[in-house]
Amino acid sequence: MVRHVSRPPTVGILTTHPPTLCGIAQFSTSLSRGLEANGVAVNVVRIGDGSPGTDPRVIGELVNGSAASVAASAELLNQGDIAVVQHEYGLYGGADGEEVIDVLAALHVPSIVVAHTVLRSPTPHQRSVLETIAATADHVVVMSDAAHHLLCVGYDVDRRKISTIPHGATVAAGAGVKRSGRPTLLTWGLLGPGKGIERVIDAMASLRTLPGRPRYYVAGRTHPKVLAAEGEAYRDARRDQASRCGVADSVSFDAEYRSVASLSALIQSSAAVVLPYDSTEQVTSGVLVDALANGRPVIATAFPHAVELLSGGAGIVVDHDDPDAMASALHRVLTQPRLAGSMASEARLLAPKLAWPVVGAAYLALAKRLVAAKPALV
Repeated sequence: MVRHVSRPPTVGILTTHPPTLCGIAQFSTSLSRGLEANGVAVNVVRIGDGSPGTDPRVIGELVNGSAASVAASAELLNQGDIAVVQHEYGLYGGADGEEVIDVLAALHVPSIVVAHTVLRSPTPHQRSVLETIAATADHVVVMSDAAHHLLCVGYDVDRRKISTIPHGATVAAGAGVKRSGRPTLLTWGLLGPGKGIERVIDAMASLRTLPGRPRYYVAGRTHPKVLAAEGEAYRDARRDQASRCGVADSVSFDAEYRSVASLSALIQSSAAVVLPYDSTEQVTSGVLVDALANGRPVIATAFPHAVELLSGGAGIVVDHDDPDAMASALHRVLTQPRLAGSMASEARLLAPKLAWPVVGAAYLALAKRLVAAKPALV
């Protein structure tokens, strides 16, 4: 028997979720809203971290390391029409998060796995885990062409089960805010080693004599896992670096938690967004998508998602180990209004297809297809 669902399917999402602080929690919350904008009912099974939540969407919690909780979580997801499972190696219990395979194997409803990370050079066990996930799930969604290519050529997977749906964003309305005062270069997100903040601080020394005395603004709390292991060592080291470079008055850190509206206003007030990440493998960046959705020029190191999205002119990509190129790119955006304007215009052209309701509609279309194709239990 084939399922026929005339109404929008009910979607169960397995994910981290607020008050957990991480990019996937933010992603899933926004995806839920994008699905709801398309008339979809959303239930969430939250990966527990000991913090209490109040979102009425949450119908249960997965306790990592508990076989009983794995079984109970699968049953909660089975109450809907389809399950959307967020995947990142550090989310679930077991080596490389392999416990998620047990959840997927216990599902009777169709399943979509959203792969947030696809590594170019995984360990043998990481490769095995992702290949088993792809074999067990009904479909796998990646969020960039780079991730799609890596998964199809670097892993033993059924290519027919892989789709690309872009990372969504809250698209800014109108023409943005009027910028005044010191030109601001902005980096935001959970802070910790690997963010590459040191690259921009080094470059600020060559920018301090520019008209308007540009400043570098770093917004975001320290990542909870980094905070637990190292405290504020990374943030403190960057403050010390700014002092040594003579740019302490041009580098600011802000650990305030911001709402979507507050963050959007901050992004639009910037002259440019800088993504100076250390990673050469990042195939998905929500910060990059948010920057484009807010119509801002972007300067980024050459991680795959940046290379892909900025190739049309919305930003400048620089090599990771080229500090002169970073300084030059920042100088160009700050001193060439026509260049910055053209990058912002290109970003605004990309923005509409990144809107969460549009992304939610793409997930809904995929969900309907999978539900229709999956034989119903009789």
